[in-house]
Amino acid sequence: MNDLNRRAFGGLLRMALFLAVLVFLPAWTVSYWQGWICLALFLACATGITLDLIQHDPKLLERRMSAGAGAEKEKSQKIIQTLAAMAFVATFVVPALDHRFAWSVVPIYAVIAGDALVVLGFLFVFWVFRVNSFTSGIIEVAAEQRVISTGPYGLVRHPMYFGALIMLLGVPIALGSWWGVLTLIPMTVILILRLVDEEIFLARSLPGYAEYRQKIKYRLVPFAW
Repeated sequence: MNDLNRRAFGGLLRMALFLAVLVFLPAWTVSYWQGWICLALFLACATGITLDLIQHDPKLLERRMSAGAGAEKEKSQKIIQTLAAMAFVATFVVPALDHRFAWSVVPIYAVIAGDALVVLGFLFVFWVFRVNSFTSGIIEVAAEQRVISTGPYGLVRHPMYFGALIMLLGVPIALGSWWGVLTLIPMTVILILRLVDEEIFLARSLPGYAEYRQKIKYRLVPFAW
């Protein structure tokens, strides 16, 4: 196992422990079947994508390993990534608190639908990775990078963020919380701020991106915006 693979699996382990703490500590119980199923699906999807990247696109895996506020180069993106991390934490903590204090009741069929959205969101992100090997964890342009306009990039200009929103919508429902769905509001605002800033950078730094913006009308959500 090379260093990149060790770092990737180490990251998965840390994420598993981190998410377990976010879910079961605020819930103050491990008797939380919605939490176990949601985390199992979330981590299975993340692990599956990681294994695929190890085999088919290790360069993309390395790009994805560099992420978060500390890895960003621009101050504005450091702030945006910090806010995004806080919103991500809330996506798991609020539903866990909802479970503990029984603020809302979500029927089993809705929980299953939430789990399906989590998987669907990951599948959409996986599609993005298969089409675009330059989806770095930070805003940057590689020396050999080119504009991708096929696959999901023919629907919206930022399909990975769209897939992430699908997944993040599913998480609180899968965890059995209607109140947790409200965490999608700040996360959506944060992603919009990030993609607007990203588009300015790409139009300036990536040849052909300005023309691509003219060709593909929708930024984040197909047929909406």
